[in-house]
Amino acid sequence: MKNLTKNTIQFLRFHLLVILSFIGLVTNANATIISSVRPIGFITEAIASGVTNTDILLPDGVSPHTYSLKPSDLIKIKNADLIIWVGEDMEAFMPTILKNIDTQKQIELMDIPEIKTLLRNNHYSDDKHESHDDSDHHHGEYDQHIWLSPKIAKIIAKSIHDKLVELYPNKAQLLDANLDKFITNLSETEQNIAKKLINVQNRGYFVFHDAYGYFESHFGLKNLGSFTINPSVQPGVQTVYAIQKELAEHQAVCVFREPQFSPAVIKKLVNGTDVQIGELNPLGTGIVVDKNAYSHFLLRLTQQLLDCLDKNSIDN
Repeated sequence: MKNLTKNTIQFLRFHLLVILSFIGLVTNANATIISSVRPIGFITEAIASGVTNTDILLPDGVSPHTYSLKPSDLIKIKNADLIIWVGEDMEAFMPTILKNIDTQKQIELMDIPEIKTLLRNNHYSDDKHESHDDSDHHHGEYDQHIWLSPKIAKIIAKSIHDKLVELYPNKAQLLDANLDKFITNLSETEQNIAKKLINVQNRGYFVFHDAYGYFESHFGLKNLGSFTINPSVQPGVQTVYAIQKELAEHQAVCVFREPQFSPAVIKKLVNGTDVQIGELNPLGTGIVVDKNAYSHFLLRLTQQLLDCLDKNSIDN
């Protein structure tokens, strides 16, 4: 009887802990706006500040290209008031779970008509040395890194604002004010960045991962090419050879890696040259999520470019 009582208590204690853990997950996930990746979360927080809680699905520093959903993610998504994500070519893990979520509780940014007209094609001309291997072409027809366009960011902010006004009509005035502040702050940040980058616009560079096209087009930068479109796919031999040739001809002053992906091929290619290795972070790793986070994100990316490009006085 003693053993039975002891076993029963242990059994009940274990299941109570499981139930409490589950309740905790549900409580934390309840009544919140979920963004898939950090930069989208930065925009969401700026608009939702003072209105409702926001959360970011992917852990800090984790790439959406390689992420797999966890059970706790499923609970967050199920209990969210709104899920904001880019599209299936960016977050391949999302469509399956979102099939069971009301479409009125989702914003798929790649489906917004105003954004569709601004999308950058993922297939480039032959004078650019991105990897043209067939293994890269499955990554989608359009560049999904839309958060790196200040112009698209304003559309994202407006779309989030409009949806939140539907969800929280009594907070419309605050949401309007948040949107106005975001647009004003971002416009000022754009002007600041343009001034900072004007002296390095003619300095060529390569990036490991072709993620920065929207930012580069917006600010007139000279990206000579990338090692890969999809960072989870190794660059092809032809791509590496073409980049090696341009480095030998002094066409570039920098090669940028990323904290999430740092292939040995970059060090090997620049060895014996004057080319600098820099680091770009397209995900805003480590940036505190607050209403000014998106501008901080763009300014840090700008500084990362300058840290490498501005070390050289070579103009091409």
